[in-house]
Amino acid sequence: MAIKMKIKDIMDFTETFAPLESAMDFDNVGLLIGSEDVEVKKAVVALDITDEVIDEALENGANLIISHHPVIFDALKSIPSGSIVYRLIQNNLNALCLHTNLDLSAEFGVNTCLAEAVGVKNAEFVEGECLYIGELEDEVSNEQFAKNVKDALKCEGLRYTLPEKRVKKVAVCSGSGGDLAPLASLKGADVLLTGEIKHHEILDANKLGIAIIDAGHFKTEDIVITPFTEKLNEKFHEIEFIRSEKCDDKIKYL
Repeated sequence: MAIKMKIKDIMDFTETFAPLESAMDFDNVGLLIGSEDVEVKKAVVALDITDEVIDEALENGANLIISHHPVIFDALKSIPSGSIVYRLIQNNLNALCLHTNLDLSAEFGVNTCLAEAVGVKNAEFVEGECLYIGELEDEVSNEQFAKNVKDALKCEGLRYTLPEKRVKKVAVCSGSGGDLAPLASLKGADVLLTGEIKHHEILDANKLGIAIIDAGHFKTEDIVITPFTEKLNEKFHEIEFIRSEKCDDKIKYL
């Protein structure tokens, strides 16, 4: 007799490495749409829940979408017809969202996957911050490290500063982490790899002498989706977890 697996079983598993209570105070994580008691046979795993990802779930007969970014973040005053939340409810699709709790997971998370992908070893989180610091095996110029990041993350393009600076100690913050450049510098990092940084934050980093690599929000976080899907498939043989092929920020470079 086949074992029936429910959303609660998946949540119990993710609690072992990305507990909901570890998310930052501003965040909104967990099962945002649906019920823990729903049986699951197929699920789609994606960075974001978009119309294309919803269509992908429906085409594959999935009734659960697991995403990194919360499908509900700010308070909702209405749910217009055709909106993402409306479509999820309309199609009986459940939404489990693991955001900063997955960013901050030292055992398995977005930053650990990002660091591993670009060759950063023996990394540790700065307490209370989404800043993960480790070292490269060999010291290289920041230009060479930027090229390595570009290849590892399959970026069409990225931004970087201080090309000649020698880098060994690397600070990593997936997504939007430009405001952490001063802290990364204070902790002795030669470079901060992140996905978003503002102009004044770049100027501050330049003054501090810490190099910056801005590889894009999507690329620095989507790196977790394939290994996360594999991790779920290894744990649950009764459920088919499908890595989204439709989730894309659609950014192009000239």
